[in-house]
Amino acid sequence: MNLDIYQVDAFSAGPFTGNPAAVVPLESWLSDDLLQKIALENNLSETAFFVKEEGQYHIRWFTPGVEVALCGHATLATAFVIFTELNHPTDRIDFTCKSGDISVSKEEDRLTLDFPTDHLVETPELKEQISNAIGAVALEVWTGKTDILCLLESQQQVAELTPDFLKVSKLDCRGLLVTAQGNGEYNFVSRGFFPLTGVNEDPATGSAHTSLVPFWARRLKQTQFKTCQLSYRKGFFNCEYKGSRTLISGRCDLYLKGQIMI
Repeated sequence: MNLDIYQVDAFSAGPFTGNPAAVVPLESWLSDDLLQKIALENNLSETAFFVKEEGQYHIRWFTPGVEVALCGHATLATAFVIFTELNHPTDRIDFTCKSGDISVSKEEDRLTLDFPTDHLVETPELKEQISNAIGAVALEVWTGKTDILCLLESQQQVAELTPDFLKVSKLDCRGLLVTAQGNGEYNFVSRGFFPLTGVNEDPATGSAHTSLVPFWARRLKQTQFKTCQLSYRKGFFNCEYKGSRTLISGRCDLYLKGQIMI
């Protein structure tokens, strides 16, 4: 069995930036075990698989270790492949997934995710545990559906952070997001740590912005944001808060395409 595969840098500003994702189009679903083995073999933070069903695309995402319910950068990468390699005829793609219905629209070289906004609850009782895990003072801690968000003092502190990933993995969440207001070029900056999924630090996490954007919308009293995820590769986002929905925009660059031979 041969399967087409694409590797795409999502939320990028050119090659070797943003977050690399593998994209594998399927005619029909393979076994979960085989999908997980392919993701492990790819050894990227996410591999996206999709099947076209009745005018929309059913999409699933796997890290090297687990299936996840929502992934932004691999959805952006998948839409890029469908638009540019599979010649999708319109400027919008509708997906269905475990988190509900999502869509991606295209305007020139920029793609925009339309994701459900996360609901955050302040959890100050976690401050001490998180401060100990990241080696910095957590000013505020908020918990969303899958991730914990931690506010730090400055952009420099976010950039220089060296977490203890074993301690981060003991938190009851998919991942830990750390964030601070930007110095000027960006409204806010962030980093994302996901050791429980097999990814200590994710280069650019689209789904995290469904938590980050409403947090900063309330704090800065604005709805549009230019942001950067300060990983070693860096990820670049333009976001808009629209109440129950969050729009997350970025660019993609195709790195490779080939075939998997099983």
